[in-house]
Amino acid sequence: MQNMYSYQMTLKGEVLHVGFNRNVPAQGNRIAKEALELLNQMIDSGEIAGGKRILIDGPQSIPVAYVLSHKLVHLYEAVAVLDPKLGSKISTADGAIRHKTYVVTSAHGSAEYKVGDLIETKESQKERSLIKVVLCGPPQSGKSCLRDGLKRAILGNLGAPYPYVITACPDGEGSWHQEAYEKNEPVAAYCKRNNKGDVTAEFAIEAAKWVKSANQLINIIDVGGKITDENEIIMQPATHAVILSGDVNKFAEWEKFCQKLNLKIVAKIHSQLDAVEDEVLFANKWQENTSELLEKKPLLTGSVHSLKRGENLSTRPMVQALAEVLIHLTKS
Repeated sequence: MQNMYSYQMTLKGEVLHVGFNRNVPAQGNRIAKEALELLNQMIDSGEIAGGKRILIDGPQSIPVAYVLSHKLVHLYEAVAVLDPKLGSKISTADGAIRHKTYVVTSAHGSAEYKVGDLIETKESQKERSLIKVVLCGPPQSGKSCLRDGLKRAILGNLGAPYPYVITACPDGEGSWHQEAYEKNEPVAAYCKRNNKGDVTAEFAIEAAKWVKSANQLINIIDVGGKITDENEIIMQPATHAVILSGDVNKFAEWEKFCQKLNLKIVAKIHSQLDAVEDEVLFANKWQENTSELLEKKPLLTGSVHSLKRGENLSTRPMVQALAEVLIHLTKS
C-alpha cells in the first residue's frame, strides 16, 4: 500500500501527483529507493504507460527528481514539472486563481516541445483559504483522540496543507501525548498528570492569542468540554467548528454556542465507544455548494466508533471524511 512508502504518487490523467508521506519520515536514500520501487510498480502494471507527455505536480527532493526523470524520459516524448509561480493570474468573485503551468525539463523525439517550453493547462489552482477549526463538545467524547487521528489523516493526503494543532485546554494531553502513549503508556500517564492544569481567565486570554495568530492553512483547536466564558474567549478568533459528542442530546447546546460565536459548523459527529463501524453522511453536493450549505447545516454528519488511545484512528472512514472536508475548505 502506498501509505507505507515514504514517497507517494498518484496518476490522474496526464498529471503525476507526487509528494512525501509525512506519516513515514525517512532519509533521502530510503525515499529515493521507495520512489523508484513505487514508480516501477506503476509502470509494470501499465498504469504509467508512456506517450506524448507527462506532467509532474508536487514536491521532490533532488535524488527523487533524478529517479523520476531517468524512468519517465524513456517512456514519454516530453516530461514537464509544475512551477506554481507561473501561469496567468485571474481575479474572480471567489478569489484569485492561476492556471497550472509546467516547465518542460526533457524532450526526446518530440516535434512539439523543447526544454524550457511552458505548458499552461486548463486546471486552475485557487489561492487557498486559511481555516481555524475548533474541535468541541462534551467531556469524554474522544476529542483528543479525534484530533490526533485527524492530523495523521490529513498528513497522509498527498499535497494537503500541514495541520497545525493548538491544545487550548490544559488537560495534560498535548499533541505529544498520543505518540508518547503508543511508546510508553505509564510515562504518558505520568506526564499527563503533571501537565494538567485549570482553565483560568489568564489561560483563555493567552490561548485566544495563539488562535488569533495561527497562520497555517489548516489550524485545529482542541478545547475543553464545557460551555464556559473561557472557551468563548478561546473560540472567538476561530472560523469553523466540529462538534463531537457521545450524547446526541448535547448537540443542540453546542450548536447554539458555536452559532453565537459565528463559527460555521463543519461537522456533527456522534462518538460511539462500543460501536464497530462508522457512519459517514455528506451533505448533497457539498463540494459544489460549500459556502451556501455552511450557512444552513454541516457538510458532514454521522458517527465514529471506538475513539481509544493506542489505535490508529487515521484510517477510520469518518476521520478520513473529516480530513477530506477540511482540506477542501482551504480550496473554497
